[in-house]
Amino acid sequence: MKLTDLRGILQYIPRFREKIFVISIDGAIVTSENFGNILLDVAVLRSLSIRVLLVHGAAAQIENLAREQKIQPSNLDGSGITDEPTLKLALTAANRLTHEILEGLSANDLRAACGNAVIAHPMGIIHGQDHLFTGKVERVDVEMLQGLLSQGIIPVVPPLGFDGDGKTYRVNSDAVAVEVAKALNAAKLIYVTTIDGLIYQGRLIQQILVADLDALLAHNKSSFAPDVFSKAHNAAAACQAGVARVHVINGRVDEALLAEVFSNEGIGTLVYANEYQQIRRAMKKDIRAIILLTKNSVASEELIKRTRAGLEKSIGDFYIFETDKNPVACVALHQLDQSKGELACLYVAPSHENQGIGRKLIAFVESKARELGWSELITLSTQAFTYFQSKGGFIEGASEDLPPARREKYEQSGRNSKILVKKLTPK
Repeated sequence: MKLTDLRGILQYIPRFREKIFVISIDGAIVTSENFGNILLDVAVLRSLSIRVLLVHGAAAQIENLAREQKIQPSNLDGSGITDEPTLKLALTAANRLTHEILEGLSANDLRAACGNAVIAHPMGIIHGQDHLFTGKVERVDVEMLQGLLSQGIIPVVPPLGFDGDGKTYRVNSDAVAVEVAKALNAAKLIYVTTIDGLIYQGRLIQQILVADLDALLAHNKSSFAPDVFSKAHNAAAACQAGVARVHVINGRVDEALLAEVFSNEGIGTLVYANEYQQIRRAMKKDIRAIILLTKNSVASEELIKRTRAGLEKSIGDFYIFETDKNPVACVALHQLDQSKGELACLYVAPSHENQGIGRKLIAFVESKARELGWSELITLSTQAFTYFQSKGGFIEGASEDLPPARREKYEQSGRNSKILVKKLTPK
């Protein structure tokens, strides 16, 4: 790990300290080569005083056991009918997997325990079919789980539920994770699976508001593959139940968990329960973020290089676009004279492109310029001029449109930028 990576993680510590993360791991991931690295990531979370609870599935293991024993299972993921032979497979597979997870956590010097915290009842008869030993979560023993977490113990929750008569039921691990996260008021629910995230019509959704995900599920659910649909459906359910952030990541990617939680970009899908974006005025503490954010664009000569001293002098002109309190875009508005302003340093991180952020920042700057009583907005661009013309409504101007002092600076730069102008009509 680089020191810069450590600095990036440190900014999240005050926000996540003593918060609860529910991590739901597919059975296929537990037996994958990368599972040891996931447990190391869990150890990092615990070292940062984040309370972690693990829920695991067992579908892959049930399928393997069924093949070995030449049994045709009635259902693999706990959402269909579970007959008695399949329940026996589920018990064997889940208990083995729980033991493997406990062993792995012990190897990383982490205390863990498994209990009967999920109280379930039979799913019953649906559409005329008795689901037999398939269960539905009735409630979660919050006191038990909170007691373990308060002692620094990681609860491990298998895809099994128990009723008051001591009967065991197979339950869907995705749904269990939702109920556990809801009951514990978890800050995050993280699905660690074999897919890169929520794939919709062949493309990865990097982030989506739960209302938008609900619309996709209601009208275009066939565009999700069956395994993706389960994660999408339960992610939406978790957000609706009060979990602010749900992540879906590929557990076969090294450092996937840390990369998703401790970076602006993430590697999978983020489903969020509210609008978590804002534009705010930049402060001196944001100077490093602006430099890091724009460095690739400076290297490609799309933006001019700004020194730290120069940014400190003009920081009052800069604005930051945040998602979840993380800077992902920036823009500046400089005064040129009594009636003109310059839109400068517009940049959106690649991970957040094609989401309308650039247009939001242009509209924001226009509004600010109008508030100041300016009648014209100018921007200079060497590579993004077509964007400003098509998305921002700018038209090409000439050096005569620049005030004398700005024109002199423009000519001295030698960048030969296109000068774009937009008249601002009062609203």
